[in-house]
Amino acid sequence: MKSIALFIATAALSVSALAKLPAPNDAAKAAAAEAAAKTAHAGKVDAYLLCKSQDRAAAHYRKSAKSKDAKPVATAPCADPGPYKPAAAAAPAAPAKKS
Repeated sequence: MKSIALFIATAALSVSALAKLPAPNDAAKAAAAEAAAKTAHAGKVDAYLLCKSQDRAAAHYRKSAKSKDAKPVATAPCADPGPYKPAAAAAPAAPAKKS
């Protein structure tokens, strides 16, 4: 009996989770785009730092390796993404025309 009551209470409270959210406004869309750009830049910076640390590890290995017969494989150099530059402010949207 208690499990049925608990199920009904849970079902009644979860109905609010199924409600449709309103569409995001322009400011929310811009904030989401800015957050996505910052996240993408952070990923590029992380990849650059990883590349630099791998280069240091490879240099240490080559310096201390006992067998010097192996030829190193050429890889692309690490590309510094530079500082984060926020997107330029978009031009204000034109007012909607009335039909």
